[in-house]
This record gives sequence, structure tokens and C-alpha cells, in this order.
Amino acid sequence: MKKALILFAFTITIISCNKTTVAKEFKTAYIDTSKLMEESIEAKDIEAKYKDKAKVMGNQLDAEVARFKSEAASFKDNAMKNGQAWAQQKGSELQQREERLNYAQQAMLQQLQQESGVEMDSLVKNYRKVIKDYGKEKGYDYIYGTGDVASVLYAKDSYDISKEIIKMINDKYKTTDKKDEASKEVKK
Repeated sequence: MKKALILFAFTITIISCNKTTVAKEFKTAYIDTSKLMEESIEAKDIEAKYKDKAKVMGNQLDAEVARFKSEAASFKDNAMKNGQAWAQQKGSELQQREERLNYAQQAMLQQLQQESGVEMDSLVKNYRKVIKDYGKEKGYDYIYGTGDVASVLYAKDSYDISKEIIKMINDKYKTTDKKDEASKEVKK
């Protein structure tokens, strides 16, 4: 009788443990973050903006570089004519000017990287908020990111919601962009 009672208690314990250890199924998905950034219209617009800005700033610098090269070429011709003292002084001036041009180029690149970095960081923050809101709305327990900084090594393609998120973000950006253009026209 004692053995039967112990066996019964043990069976009850196992059954109750099984009920508490039944795992809840989680709703999960993932987003290819590199694809998101490649196909996002807003990210493309930011990239194009800074390419254009780099081109404009580069053109200004290119004009100065062309003048410098012209002076450097004429320096070689005039060095023999004007003597060693003149050549040393002019050579020193040209060297300083070349250093200033190099510093200007580096400063321009740093400025562009910093400005675009700020905008891209802001964009990423916004996308994270959109994804978080999307996850809450759709009842996801987890949404993982893949891409350049992969946090998922494998997932079924059926869990990929990248296209949905990209479409949602692009549609939202298009409507915001149209509102901005309309408000600019009204101000004119």
C-alpha cells in the first residue's frame, strides 16, 4: 500500500510538471536589415543627397587642385630662370598649399561622413521604432535582424517579413514626402 501511494504521488508530480513545462509557441520573424537599407527609398534619398553634396564640394576643391597643378608645372619651368633662392621660397609655398589642400579634402570627407552618419543613425532609430510598432501590432514575440550584423544564423524563408516592412516604410516615406512638397508649395 505504501508503495502504491508513493507511485501515485510520483505520477501526480510528473503529470503536474508536464503541464507547467509545456512550452508556449512564440510568433517570430526576421528582417534582412541590409536589404531594408538597400531598398528603402528614404535611405537611397539620403545616400543620393550626400553623393550630390560631395560632388559639389569636390568640384570646388578640384578647381583649387587644378590651379595648384598649373602653378606647380610653371614652377618647374621658372625654377631654372629665377634662381635657387626663388625656387626654394616658391617650393616651400607650394608645399604648404598642397598640405592645405590635403587638409581641406580630409575635412570635407569628415564633414560629409559626420552629417550622413547623423542622418543614417536617425533613420535606423526610426526604422527600429517602426519595426517595434509593427511587431506589437502583428503580435510577434520576437523579430530578429539578419544582414551585415547578423543575429540569426538560420531561419525559414517563411519567417522573413523584410518585404512587408520595406513596403510599409517606403509607403510611409512617400506620403510624408508628398506632404512636405505640398507644404512647401503652399508657403510659396
